[in-house]
Amino acid sequence: MNGARMNAGLYYGWIIVGASFFISFLTVGGRNGFGVFVIPMSTEFSWDRGTISLAASIGFLLNGLSQPFIGRLYDRVGGRKLILVSLVTIGISNLLLAATNHIIFLIIVFGVVMAIAMSGGSINTTVSIISKWFQRKRALAVAVVAAGAPMGGLVLVPLASYLIELAGWRETWAVLGVMVLVLAVPLAYFVMRERPEEMGLMPDGDSAPDSKDGKPDIKPRRAPLESDRWATCFASFPMWQLSGAYFVCGFTTALISAHFVPFAIEEGYSQSMAASAFGVMSGLNVVGVMVAGALGDKFNRKNLLSVVYFLRGCAYITLLVVPGLLGLWSFSLVAGFSWIATVPLTTALTADVYGLRNIGILGGIVFTAHQIGGALSIQLAGVLRDVTGSYDSALVIAAVLLMCASLLSFSIREKKYSVRYQEPAAQGA
Repeated sequence: MNGARMNAGLYYGWIIVGASFFISFLTVGGRNGFGVFVIPMSTEFSWDRGTISLAASIGFLLNGLSQPFIGRLYDRVGGRKLILVSLVTIGISNLLLAATNHIIFLIIVFGVVMAIAMSGGSINTTVSIISKWFQRKRALAVAVVAAGAPMGGLVLVPLASYLIELAGWRETWAVLGVMVLVLAVPLAYFVMRERPEEMGLMPDGDSAPDSKDGKPDIKPRRAPLESDRWATCFASFPMWQLSGAYFVCGFTTALISAHFVPFAIEEGYSQSMAASAFGVMSGLNVVGVMVAGALGDKFNRKNLLSVVYFLRGCAYITLLVVPGLLGLWSFSLVAGFSWIATVPLTTALTADVYGLRNIGILGGIVFTAHQIGGALSIQLAGVLRDVTGSYDSALVIAAVLLMCASLLSFSIREKKYSVRYQEPAAQGA
């Protein structure tokens, strides 16, 4: 069956996008709810904020450090097998967290086992697959997948908060684990496919002339900085610009994920109010990431990325200078539109500049910078809160870094290095 005939119905790439969205919804969305577990677990075990932050911090760090190795494994064995094994491990890890009785146990399960499994089952792996299914609509497709995480936050974080109050934090971890095993694993097994060529399709569902063997005659465009050896990509400046800005992205989003709910509670708001604000922030992120993805396929991606970081920086400044509910909800609104909006822009820009040959390991390395930033911010914010009695110092650092990331993103020479701006004749076969 040729590409044109299969293209008559719904392009299968969008089915993979839908499955990846739901996987992200359950895994990343659920993990982002760690903040609602902080106070009930700390209360039961008499842990200070720095102690429990250590588990989340190590988790972010190992998740990041394992990304290049997972990415290399992805390039060799494919994403489907990697995602299946990772999802099973994530589900079992959630079940084990219900049996937490010591900080070391929490660190091992949440900070080590689950963190490494998240590298294989995370959005970074699924968007690497999506990048092969889409080219012209790549940013939009990645945006839909990325929207799964904030949508998970919108639904799962308030749900987890409600279940904790209703049944307890142990039972809530167990429920999250069962959801992954029963819903995400079968979906990944039956739906995920590596690339459109396996089904006689072209990226974006486009049709192509048939070759002699009846399959689409596909000649992919080569990105300007694409190389057979992934390490050579680090001789070019865009990789450092993308990684540096993504470090700040991780620093500022992980801080929100782990400490926003405790921060709001300490400001005098109830846990349900704090969880609701977090949920609304996650819900608005769905809108933000979809808008970023749609605009990213039409306009200059590095400029949009710069705007996203600037807006998030303004959100942190608002949280610092505007008092009361107005400041809390203003932060939720502005940060909500910008939280995951960096994902489709960064992922698509990386693929545009460096191609798909080593997208797994390159995407993993860029994401490593993101997770290192996240690990640093979680621990730093916890320690600064214990030392100073507030989160203000951490919020100031985040605001300054975001303004720097905005400038760094704006300085990327996209028109020179992106495949989107190259003449077809210059691409080669």
